[in-house]
Amino acid sequence: MPDKSSFGIVVIGRNEGERLRACLSSVSGAGVPVVYVDSGSTDGSSALAASMGAIVLELDPALEFSAARARNEGFQRLGDVVPGLSMVQFVDGDCDLVPGWLERGVAELTARPELVIVCGRVLERNPDATIYNRLCALEWQKELGEIAACGGIFMARAAAFRAVGGFRADVVAAEEDELCLRLRRQGGKIASLDADMARHDADMKHFSQWWRRARRAGHAYAQGAALHGSSEDRHFVRDCRRIWFWGLVLPLLSLAPIWPTRGISAALLLLYPIQVLRVTCGGRRRGWSGRDARLNAFFTVLAKFPGLAGLMSYHLRRWRGKPVTLIEHKQAGTPV
Repeated sequence: MPDKSSFGIVVIGRNEGERLRACLSSVSGAGVPVVYVDSGSTDGSSALAASMGAIVLELDPALEFSAARARNEGFQRLGDVVPGLSMVQFVDGDCDLVPGWLERGVAELTARPELVIVCGRVLERNPDATIYNRLCALEWQKELGEIAACGGIFMARAAAFRAVGGFRADVVAAEEDELCLRLRRQGGKIASLDADMARHDADMKHFSQWWRRARRAGHAYAQGAALHGSSEDRHFVRDCRRIWFWGLVLPLLSLAPIWPTRGISAALLLLYPIQVLRVTCGGRRRGWSGRDARLNAFFTVLAKFPGLAGLMSYHLRRWRGKPVTLIEHKQAGTPV
């Protein structure tokens, strides 16, 4: 097991309900300090965490909530509890860690000093419950080896995390990509290991939830490009351009001149099924079934429209000088 004098776990959550119980149960046997950071839950999450032995930190509601802020403050609290902190595992409250992952992650960081973050496979708990859960299950499938960015569940070297100032608290989505970008600029490496790390509970049942999640991604791309798009990394610039093209430019080119072109311009709309076919082929090359490849391709193309809404909302807020706010897509879990 990890050494409790130099290792700890940070769990973040907001109205996760019974999902949080499963999460805390998966880490309670590790024998290391666990800090639970709550972002304004109203379902008794903090009391549950305290009853399960976690150190509870409730964020000040006077400031904007974000996963980035929660992880930062949790890391700081963990550092107070474990003065010799050298490694930390971050976990979201809708996930539970797979047995054996902590030992594997610690061993990898110990053996390879160039690594600053390691992560493993995230498995969707109920991948066939809805098509939206299935989409998440496909999304979690990352390449092995050195990668550009991890997801929200990962193990980090504390010194490296501290050296770059942790997360930017004002980045409300894709905050891990932004963090990893700064870590890589300092020479750090991020690795995806051939090991199961966590089980995730998407619990996504409605199209409206998927739409908000895709809108959140568009917002993330816009903010990331605004922060780092002019650097040599060109962070999220390509993603933004794709959204602008498929979500706005192509519809305008197809439909705006439809009268003067006597409908000929509408033929440009055929680019959408062509793009679906192209993305489907990419999924098949990854070894996905035809059904999974087609499902992913259709929603990848469709996501450009809520993504456009996210892009535009970010730029509108920025123009108005308003702060970015948390964009939620999940339903509250079953109350504890």
